[in-house]
Amino acid sequence: MQFEVFTLLPEVFPSYLETSIIKRARERGLIHVRVHNIRDYTHDKHHMTDDTPYGGGGGMVMKPEPIFEAIETVLGLNAEPTQPKPESNIPIIMLTPQGRVFNQSIAQELSQHEHIVLICGRYEGIDERIREHLVTDEISIGDYVLTGGELPALILIDAISRFLPDVLGDPTGAQDDSHAMGLLEYPHYTRPPEFRGWKIPEVLLSGAHAKIDKWRREQALLRTFKKRPDMLEKAELTKEDKKFLERLKSEVKSEK
Repeated sequence: MQFEVFTLLPEVFPSYLETSIIKRARERGLIHVRVHNIRDYTHDKHHMTDDTPYGGGGGMVMKPEPIFEAIETVLGLNAEPTQPKPESNIPIIMLTPQGRVFNQSIAQELSQHEHIVLICGRYEGIDERIREHLVTDEISIGDYVLTGGELPALILIDAISRFLPDVLGDPTGAQDDSHAMGLLEYPHYTRPPEFRGWKIPEVLLSGAHAKIDKWRREQALLRTFKKRPDMLEKAELTKEDKKFLERLKSEVKSEK
């Protein structure tokens, strides 16, 4: 998969992209990340990428010319003013608090693409013509505001990459993550089997895989029930899951 990142702060990216799982995925050619400096596509002496907003107001607004030129040049798109958007099957994503809120489902959806563009906003905002005539999708990483889109871009790269074949050591790792199965993930334990008097559940030492799978599923249900009960409304639940949750609800009522 190829990621094209357009930013005013390219120096933000190398330290994370050259670490751990993402680094190994890049070295193996599973993902490619090209970071483009938007200032390289300006033509004035000062490399201006922002200007004051029409109508007044605080802050600066990112100019349309360098962003359009940067993306059209990198993707080889024709600049046709009469077209509502450039013809491209590549998602051109603006990272913005106004976008749809990113989640595991969207990460999996985007992992089906071979090429993705990420635009990192800065300052007060972007010229609306970028949103209307260039961007094909808008994504937010939550209901809060950051100083720029660089951190959200890294989050998308990381989350999307986990769904690609061979990126994770565990082939089913992404499917077992919290949210991937519609529930929070079950607890994990490792050696030693006892630490400061706290023992791991006996079932995990049993070697009985069916019992372990059942325990993990019930623990995921229990954790979701306690921490994120709203997720249970959309989760795909079996008859056994529903019976387990009914028992949990009965226990809660009896404790009151």
